[in-house]
Amino acid sequence: MTIQRLWQQLLVLVLLVSPAAHALQDPTRPPGSAAHSATVEPARDLQLGSILLSAQRRVAVIGGVALQEGDSHDGVRVRHIYSDRVEVTDRGQPRVLYPEPLPQVRKIP
Repeated sequence: MTIQRLWQQLLVLVLLVSPAAHALQDPTRPPGSAAHSATVEPARDLQLGSILLSAQRRVAVIGGVALQEGDSHDGVRVRHIYSDRVEVTDRGQPRVLYPEPLPQVRKIP
């Protein structure tokens, strides 16, 4: 057998095996998991402007819109309003929003 014939057979073998290798599934993956893989949307940049608490109501300003517990706006539902954070559901995903920290001001001695 000549070297040229050997290279031709090797090339044919590589071309035949290559598509089959791409079609193989990962044996460690549970069956049917490829059909259920969903793309996860990145979290939106929700800005908690302020939290207003009183004896009568609780209001959180999110993205410039004042919302009370149970209110929804643009796919965001307010679950609970606390003095230091707001629990929301954003497109079905639970999230916790915190207000921006206040700037630190140093006194000059």
